[in-house]
Amino acid sequence: MDRLKQLIGVIDFPGQARDDLAETIARDGLAVMAVDSPEELPPEVSLVVAHVRAVPPAAWSALSERLPTLVVSDSRQAPELLTAVDAGLVDYIVEPRRHGQLLRRMIRKVIELRDLEDARRRDQAQLEELNETLETHLAMLRLDQQAGGQIQRKMLPARPQTLGGVTCDYWFAPSLYLSGDFLDFQRLDERHLLFYFADVSGHGASSAFVTVLLKYLANRWQAEWDGTNPEGVPPRWLADLNRELLDTGIGKHATLFVGIIDLERRYLHYSLGAQLPMPLLVADGEVHPLAGEGMPVGLFPGADYPVLGYELPENFRLCLCSDGVLECLPGDTLDMRLRELERRVLASATLEDLRGSLALGLPDGDAADGDEEHEALPDDLTIMMLSGFGQC
Repeated sequence: MDRLKQLIGVIDFPGQARDDLAETIARDGLAVMAVDSPEELPPEVSLVVAHVRAVPPAAWSALSERLPTLVVSDSRQAPELLTAVDAGLVDYIVEPRRHGQLLRRMIRKVIELRDLEDARRRDQAQLEELNETLETHLAMLRLDQQAGGQIQRKMLPARPQTLGGVTCDYWFAPSLYLSGDFLDFQRLDERHLLFYFADVSGHGASSAFVTVLLKYLANRWQAEWDGTNPEGVPPRWLADLNRELLDTGIGKHATLFVGIIDLERRYLHYSLGAQLPMPLLVADGEVHPLAGEGMPVGLFPGADYPVLGYELPENFRLCLCSDGVLECLPGDTLDMRLRELERRVLASATLEDLRGSLALGLPDGDAADGDEEHEALPDDLTIMMLSGFGQC
């Protein structure tokens, strides 16, 4: 309703005084309806101007709760005025016909304030409705992500497991529900073991979808391998995945390490794409990063990846970590944190020892199966440890 056309109720005893008051209010386009008592006010009234003499003292409270109320009086000494003021009326004015312009200004101000309050209530109701809808959507998204996290964990290899004298164990902790980290460990054939370790940029659903693509492609490439030239498999896989990610156009890239262990030669064929931190090999009481450099996967068209190899000792541990682990280490620089990681890997005979030294007290991903709540981590955290062929 137009602010100037809102109906103003006037309560006063019938007579010339009431007519004069109504006429004073009606100037400048205000609509007025005069009644004898509060009970006669129609529902469409927006504001009441009540003479102090026309409303019983006991009725002021109910009237002020029902409608914004201005009280008028012919005298400041009227005994009923204090009762009306205590009941919670908006304001009062003495000698209203004499101060007609002030009275109309007060009426307009009250109407404006009421309009603002009505708008605030509408906005509040709309906000509550939107919040309820948002909470519902967030709950659905949380359930979807929890389900996706469980499916992602089902794609991981069993842990721990030993194949051909090489034992693989890992710890997998998404930043929330879904992870951009992924790994695998399995036989290519009776002579060769395949393992890879990936860290997709970002975290959450989009990064997790890339790990599903990686799993699918790895299975397809594994089925297509003819059993020859194992040293060429890791760089070819990285080049193919680089092309696949670029072709999807999703703007995701990954760091990756792909290794094949020749069980007869005890030799590691590998290639890598910008792996950080580098895999750490422990043997004969010493730790050192595996050598090599490679471009990130999914950033540069036509990138080539190195063909690398390492002769594995009788007893070794090979530790691979996602870069989220570096955030758990002390040190002001990246180099200091990498050196600290080397120290702790050397001192840790098992994956549990390494977790303990990093103060990673979160539950095992496979044990919790994604159902156990924890605070969101700053990044996905994953550690993979291979050991063989005897005890290291």
